[in-house]
This record gives sequence, C-alpha cells and structure tokens, in this order.
Amino acid sequence: MDVPNVAHRSVDVGGVRVFYREAGPRDAPTLLLLHGFPSASHQFARLIDALGTRYHLVAPDYPGFGNSEAPAGFGYSFDRLADVVEGFVDALGLDRFVLYAFDFGAPVGFRLAVRRPEWIAGLVVQNGNVYEEGLSAAARGFVALGPGEEDQVLPLLTLEATRGQYEGGASDPAAIAPDGWTLDQHFLDLPGRKEIQIALAFDYKSNVALYPEWQAWLREHRPPTLIVWGRNDPFFVEEGARAFLKDVPTAELHLFDTGHFALEEKLPQIAPLIADFLERAGKDSK
Repeated sequence: MDVPNVAHRSVDVGGVRVFYREAGPRDAPTLLLLHGFPSASHQFARLIDALGTRYHLVAPDYPGFGNSEAPAGFGYSFDRLADVVEGFVDALGLDRFVLYAFDFGAPVGFRLAVRRPEWIAGLVVQNGNVYEEGLSAAARGFVALGPGEEDQVLPLLTLEATRGQYEGGASDPAAIAPDGWTLDQHFLDLPGRKEIQIALAFDYKSNVALYPEWQAWLREHRPPTLIVWGRNDPFFVEEGARAFLKDVPTAELHLFDTGHFALEEKLPQIAPLIADFLERAGKDSK
C-alpha cells in the first residue's frame, strides 16, 4: 500500500507561528494548498493521503485559522494573510509550485501570483472565484457588508451555517464526513476567532476590487490551469468557473454535481485529475 508520511510542523513567519502539513518527496512536483473559509489545512487531509507519496504537498493554516497563531494586534485583511503566506513560502524555500486556490485561497493565492509570478508553475482552481459573474446574490450581499453590520456576519459563524457550507449542494450528503465542519466550528469558537472572521468579511470587497488585476495577470501569463468546480455552490456559481476560459482559453474545466467543498464528496473523481495535471504542469515545479 502507498500511504504517505505526513509531517505536522510550524514555522515562524515574521513573529507569527504558522502551522502546516507536508508530505511527499521534495524533488517531486510541488502543490501548495491554500484553504478556504471557515476551514484550515485539515480540509486537504484526504487529498494529501491520495497524492502525498508521488507529489510534494504543502498546506499551511492562515494566521487565526486552524492551528496557526492568532497573534494579538495582527491586522486581519487579505493583504496581511497574503503577506504571511508569502513569508511562509520563502521560509520553506519553495521557489516554483502549482497553486491550489479554493475559496479564500483564491484572493490569497492571486495576490501571491501578482507579486511573485516566477513562483507559479500552474493553477488548480476549485471554487475559487475571481470574476464578478461568479458571485451569487448571496455572495454579493456578503461583499457589500461593512462596519456596523456585524450582526449580518455572526449567523455565518454558527455550527448550522458551517455544516451547511459542506452539505449544501451535495448530491450525496452521506459521502461527506462530519469531521470537517465539526473541527472548523471548534476553531471558530476559540476566543477571538469570530472577530477575525468579521474583519475579513468586511475586507472581502478588496478582493472584488482586484479582480481586473488578477484577470489581466491570467491573460498575460496564461498559466497551465485546471478548474474543478462544484456547480451547486451557493456562493461561487458555475459562471465563475467558465469565466476563466475567457482569459486562459487552454484551461481544463471539470464541473461536478456537488457544492462548495467539492473535495469532500468528489475526491475520487478530482484527485486523479490533479495527479494527471501535476504530471504535466508540475514538471516545471520541481
């Protein structure tokens, strides 16, 4: 049986202790896994088990997420999350990799791509939106929130809402383990963590403002791109997946009958696509 050894480590990045998971040989194609809201690197545990003997997989937790520190006085914004992830990549000496961008991982990852284009050997985009047409009505309402509307964010940080993110749009909810949303809620309920999510919710509009810049980056660089998308996502709709083809016409698009956390239900279908993609695009990431 091929079962990877997975290391669970932390590294100091500018005074922030960043937790991460790592598996696979360092001389193999590297996949940097950037998680979404309200999760952390544990959302990739099964993917790491599936691919971690053949490829080099690295999955950090952002500051204030999962097992990473939530430092006092840290100004939570997507720019600051990208700053820390950029420092994390430098600290690990990763100079070329395929970027997996899911949910919050898209605004964090595309900031990295614009700052350090030499790092990006390819993109795996899984329900990671960078087009206005990909925003549902619910997502547009979320983006419009600002200070004084904390009461509109707090219901999204409850167990009911967290579970709904996993099961919403799934074709077979029985295929989705409860562990993910249970662990996510544990971290959300830690002291100070809800305030972090409120700050990021109010900053989300900064991502939408940068969509044109990220689209221009895609047109200029035309990276090898694999799009795997849960088409029943209530936040980032199918049009957002198809929009990538405007700027990267050679992108591979695969739509699945599932929701936002597509890996939870469709890992057996998605993991082989990523492995095949890494065999091709990842050769430039060693």
